[in-house]
Amino acid sequence: MTTVTDPADLDLASVYRDHRLSLLRMAVLLVDDRASAEDVVQDAFMSFQRGAGRLRDPEAALGYLRVCVTNAARSALRRRIVARKHQHRSAMVTDEPPADTELMLAAEHQEVLKALRRLPDRQREVLILRYWSDLSEAQIAQALGISKGTVKSNASRGMRRLAQLLEGA
Repeated sequence: MTTVTDPADLDLASVYRDHRLSLLRMAVLLVDDRASAEDVVQDAFMSFQRGAGRLRDPEAALGYLRVCVTNAARSALRRRIVARKHQHRSAMVTDEPPADTELMLAAEHQEVLKALRRLPDRQREVLILRYWSDLSEAQIAQALGISKGTVKSNASRGMRRLAQLLEGA
């Protein structure tokens, strides 16, 4: 495979049009906030545009974008945690997700999402990528930078814990 010399050969507009919404859904589930999710996806596309000339395989664009979205979501969550540690407690600070996130999702999924938020980060990421973004184990492993075996074990543990949480709900 040769290096793509002209980023325009990748048709960024087409990639954006075809995949923005699915990446936004994935980001909303990862960061629990639509505004932050939109920033994450926008940053991923900006990074994609800057690095498109180094992309060896135009078919790998979606995988690259998923990795960017996942990493940017993790960074956003880390920044949020640091900001909350340094913030004075006030009535405005809450652990509940924003109202617009709740509106985006079907009512029957609310209990599952509440339970999902209680899982460890890695298990939650694996389950979101598998069941909401419909990625294969190999694609999840690539997006998270882990092995397929780690994907399998985190999915198994996550599903088992999710079932426990939902039974207790």
